Amino acid sequence: MELTADPLSCPNGALMILPQRYIFRLGLVAFLATATALTAVIWMTQALRELDLLTTKGQSLLIFLSVTLLALPSLIMLIAPFALFGASLYALNKLNGDSELVVMASAGLSPTQLLRPFLALAIVVSMLIGTISLYVLPLTQRGIRDLLTRIRADFITRVVREGTFTTLDAGFTFHYRDRGPAGELRGVFMQDRRTPERVLTYLAETGQTVEIDGGNYLVLEKGSVQSQQQNARDAAIVVFDRYAIDLSQFAKQGEEVYRPRDRSTLELLRLPADDPRVLAAPGRFRSELHERFVNPLYPFMAVLIAFAALGQARTTRQSRGDAIFGATLIFGLLRLAGIGALSMVTRSPWGLLALYGLPVVSSLVALVLILRSSRGLAAPRRFSFRLPRRTPAAGTPS
Repeated sequence: MELTADPLSCPNGALMILPQRYIFRLGLVAFLATATALTAVIWMTQALRELDLLTTKGQSLLIFLSVTLLALPSLIMLIAPFALFGASLYALNKLNGDSELVVMASAGLSPTQLLRPFLALAIVVSMLIGTISLYVLPLTQRGIRDLLTRIRADFITRVVREGTFTTLDAGFTFHYRDRGPAGELRGVFMQDRRTPERVLTYLAETGQTVEIDGGNYLVLEKGSVQSQQQNARDAAIVVFDRYAIDLSQFAKQGEEVYRPRDRSTLELLRLPADDPRVLAAPGRFRSELHERFVNPLYPFMAVLIAFAALGQARTTRQSRGDAIFGATLIFGLLRLAGIGALSMVTRSPWGLLALYGLPVVSSLVALVLILRSSRGLAAPRRFSFRLPRRTPAAGTPS
């Protein structure tokens, strides 16, 4: 195999020889194929969960696609390390199966040289995950919340069906008998039981939705409001001729406007000390911030564990199944442990040791194993295959 270098391939004299470029392309194609397939499957399952936007909530196909597509960055961020791990195993197994690693090793390539294209691929994937985690994810999460808020604020025209009792949220029910010739709602019934201490029931002969200064309002005419306190025997009833209700309150009530995941990384770094949400749950904000910084470390752990298992040149007769199974089990357990470390960070700052220690220590251990194999078990530059000499039988001339 010819080991030539292209001086234009890498800056600053860092040359990548042809076999390394071949390995990089092989791993990149495998990563893109694996990531695309996994993302498509998981996206379809998520899309099916949001199908009620089209069915029960009467939203357009554009709204449905917007909500589901905005969830793609978070899926890619979670899937990418697993896709890179699978792609690395596939590439190494293929190189071993086709005896290409044996040829490269006999030509003088050490395991550390073979590791370089995988580390280059890990850097690319790490940059992708870092961009999503630190910048794109908060934007998409806010976009999803804004869309859901608009959907809920528009529930009168989009969700509620004539003659049916529709539950928007747990404890909130809306009903109207039919529509009049001018499009007004007739026989309106609305009950809000989301606050157990105070149950509100609205009855009106007619109602109509209007938009004022960009806000949606339901104007009820000729009806009453019944307020039932939790410990009171009698309900307070107020009769009205005309009553306007801000529909946005039903979309925002009981929801946290700025959850930790909805905030930008810069906002998480500069949390105000007097923010009541931060004071109520400081661990959630701490966990969210450090999760964004630790996510880009997992691609390096993925390629190092895969290479430690399959990076040595092997003959086609040597089994690789045990190595693949062991590496997959180790990587899966470490990734689950990393998710568990997030809950530790939520409870205590000491959990940061486990959160960052898992990918860093695991990567270092795998790297040490690779370096040891490179020094002590390096493949010889040339392989010679000799048939055993047969010992001549007695009385037979040698």
